[in-house]
Amino acid sequence: MTAVTPLKASVGTARTRVEGRDKVTGAARYAGEIPFAELAHGWLAVSALARGRIRSMDTDAVLAMPGVLTVLHHGNAPRLETGYPGLMGMRPDVSVALFQHDRVPHAGWPVALIVAETSEQAREAAEALVVEYDAEPHDTDFHADRPGTYTAADEPHAAAVTAKGDLEAELARSAVVVDARYTTPEEHHNPLEPHAATARWEAGRLEVVDSNQGAVWVQGELAGLFSLDPASVRVRSEHIGGGFGSKSVRAHQVAAVMAATALRRPVRVVLTRRQMFSLAGYRSPTAQRIRLGADADGRLRALGHEALNLTSTVHEYLEPSAMPGRVLYDADAHHTAHRIVRLDVPSPTFMRAPGAAPGSFALESALDELAAKCGVDPIELRVRNEPETGPVSGLPFAGRTLVACFREGARRFGWADRDPRPGLRRDGRWLLGTGTASASYHAGTAPSTAAATAEADGTFTIRISASDIGTGARTALTLIAADALEVASDRVRVLIGDSDFGPAMIAGGSMGTSSWAWAITAAVARLRERLAGSGAVPPEGITVRADSTAAIVALPPKERHSYGAQFAEVAVDTGTGEVRVRRMLGIFSAGRIVNPLTARGQFVGGMTWGISMALHEEAVRDRASGAHVGADLAGYHVAAHADVPHIEADWLPAERDEDDPINIKGIGELGIVGAAAAVANAVWHATGVRHRHLPIRPDRVLSARPA
Repeated sequence: MTAVTPLKASVGTARTRVEGRDKVTGAARYAGEIPFAELAHGWLAVSALARGRIRSMDTDAVLAMPGVLTVLHHGNAPRLETGYPGLMGMRPDVSVALFQHDRVPHAGWPVALIVAETSEQAREAAEALVVEYDAEPHDTDFHADRPGTYTAADEPHAAAVTAKGDLEAELARSAVVVDARYTTPEEHHNPLEPHAATARWEAGRLEVVDSNQGAVWVQGELAGLFSLDPASVRVRSEHIGGGFGSKSVRAHQVAAVMAATALRRPVRVVLTRRQMFSLAGYRSPTAQRIRLGADADGRLRALGHEALNLTSTVHEYLEPSAMPGRVLYDADAHHTAHRIVRLDVPSPTFMRAPGAAPGSFALESALDELAAKCGVDPIELRVRNEPETGPVSGLPFAGRTLVACFREGARRFGWADRDPRPGLRRDGRWLLGTGTASASYHAGTAPSTAAATAEADGTFTIRISASDIGTGARTALTLIAADALEVASDRVRVLIGDSDFGPAMIAGGSMGTSSWAWAITAAVARLRERLAGSGAVPPEGITVRADSTAAIVALPPKERHSYGAQFAEVAVDTGTGEVRVRRMLGIFSAGRIVNPLTARGQFVGGMTWGISMALHEEAVRDRASGAHVGADLAGYHVAAHADVPHIEADWLPAERDEDDPINIKGIGELGIVGAAAAVANAVWHATGVRHRHLPIRPDRVLSARPA
């Protein structure tokens, strides 16, 4: 074996993506592009009805069309198991159990899968399928005061209700009170790569080539649904063109497995952009009430946060919007609660910074309102309410750097020169304003397994069921492994996205890189021990496996979070109501930054999404039909390059965590948290008008502007 020579550390240096050349040259193939012999194509036919039952379906005419191989529907589809235990403590999403009954729970619900020799033939047949329904009255109306709401069930990482102290009494004793309601609209992931899956049976084993955020997760869910031994299911997902929480088990994978089982040949199903609006999940709209009570100097006595989200009639999903206040600010009384209402809509799901993104808009806007009422600078108000321990949990913090982020951000943004009075700065017809907000996200780590192999040629191979959804995870893990091996990164190959590599954390919850790094580092340590006592590496190499479960379970309970301070400057056209973000700055603290190049891209991407959330994104439902208006990227507006003239993200040096030798905290979610609030607070500073309902559209600016 070639001697292992210590080299300069790889972690912390900017590196281009290891798969970058393959992606820009087209050599990297995505799930919908990989060729298979005898590949058939499935196309989902979906309901335009929002609620009702299928009365009849004319499949004979469709089966007679050119190239059509089969039509699967509730009358002939295999029965699925929906009572299996969910993975990671979550309940199975039974909305993916296709064709199990004749009921239609929402517009866009799959009623049939047409499989044909080509995708064009399948699509033509799906559009020709005649389905008759018995329509029932539907209800898609979401608002704060609607009937039928109920307290959510506790989630593994999000209690439905928390209470400390007497909220009403502390509000009554407060010198200054803010009691305000905020809303956020339905928002959609819209990754550039559509959801796509190919299923086939090979030697008695099911293989699914997919675009997902966790191959082992999808493997377990499919095994549960189809009553299979997980070992008989292999899921591969090598390259993913974005996910943001939407790419777990969805209707298209289940449909592909059904068809491949029926036809005994490979079947591919790809969702259209319009279908992604109803079958890929979305962020639920929220209605939130914030109540803050403070002394005259701004010290909080009471913090109350009630949040309502919708869910489908098929599957209950909680958007934990009241979570941020549980860890950000101290108060004598803390009350938070989540409520849900079931409507005739598709099931919502995780979306970048679930709960934290809409919750931080409400909380950080309310803090800004409190600062104005108290006559205290918004940053100083936050400093005065810094907790020494978890405000609700009472646990110690594993590092607390929020104030440091604000201090550095204020210095670089020029906050000291800001006149706190709103509506004073002008640039021609534009009113100018600046705003700020806190960012925080849970820094978790989950057990994972990894294998490390010393190859006979002196290189090393790492195998782990990680997912790179466009974040640069492959590159980050290569750098982590190279540092642990003390070799140059070009001697390390990292293989990911294969359930055969064993259990590992999904790419989600800002926990992927940290969780995978624990397992890889442990595997490399064991490999180095083996190599120290061995001679030449045999032709088949030397492989060891490691499981990080014991080490992670042994971590002492603490409040572990990443932090950030968001700053925004906006210009508001008083004649048209247009809002322009002129510049944004985010200063973050997220432990050890593995690859500054891709990390900056993650932060900037999240902040850009925050601009989009504040000013553009809004999915609208037609009350009459229950379906979306403009379910495409023409009707659903997102921030474009022209909307972001100057945006900067940077971070503080990593603090040492004595309990965590890895000291990597996820950054995928952190960049969006607080960003929309910073923009909204800047709009208030520019105009003197508070916008509590997103997005801040021109019509809302015009109707709300001062006389």
